[in-house]
Amino acid sequence: MQFITSDGVRLEYDDIGQGDPILIMTGYAGYKEIWRSQVKLLSQHYRVINLDRRNHGRSETTTKGLRMSRQGKDVAELLDYLKINKISMMGNSMGAATIWAYCSLYGDDRIDKIISVDQSPKMISDDTWPYGLLDLNWNNFPEESEQMYHVHTTYRNIDDETYKLVKNVQNGKKFDYALNRPLLFDHAFQDWRDVIKVVKVPVLFLSGKESPFWSSEHAVASAKLCKKGKAIIVPDSGHIIMSEQQELFNTIMMDFLQS
Repeated sequence: MQFITSDGVRLEYDDIGQGDPILIMTGYAGYKEIWRSQVKLLSQHYRVINLDRRNHGRSETTTKGLRMSRQGKDVAELLDYLKINKISMMGNSMGAATIWAYCSLYGDDRIDKIISVDQSPKMISDDTWPYGLLDLNWNNFPEESEQMYHVHTTYRNIDDETYKLVKNVQNGKKFDYALNRPLLFDHAFQDWRDVIKVVKVPVLFLSGKESPFWSSEHAVASAKLCKKGKAIIVPDSGHIIMSEQQELFNTIMMDFLQS
């Protein structure tokens, strides 16, 4: 399905199942098909909105709006378009940061629950937050932020069906890393801790015990900031927890959403 934003950018999304809605978003350079297993399960109980954010997946590639605030605005406009007044949200990596971008602009009145999958709310480490990206700090930015391109994101292989599905989509459209450099830099600059502190709804922070990007303790630290925060560190998993530990992730996800 397609949706046109207020600045004229075409976004692709799937709208599957019936029931209370949940919005899903994957990370930087990701494709919505990575959520294959979760969509299959969730769509039996929920209405699943699986979004390719601008410049991602099959959505339009553009030089417009390469910043996190625009990512959050895109979400708000999609919810308005779909006439959804209450929704849960789940995001992996930059997809989780997009949820905080949305909350920073619009608050959490339309949100039921949030699941953040392996995304530190602050990516530049300093004395107040040691859970940043790799060895990124204010002295070595931006060069260090691009080291993520050379990191193997997973600890375990993702399941075969999901892998084949994602690879099929990638063959049709490659992610433009050079064009999206401003988005990556804007993402790295953000500090969402003040947003998390005022979120009133339940939030589950998941981290991969073997995440290659940051200490898994970021989930615990993030949950402590949140009024209704909960943290789970998933064992034997890297950054793409939902496909590396598929069955365990799905159990944790459903338990949280149905609690």
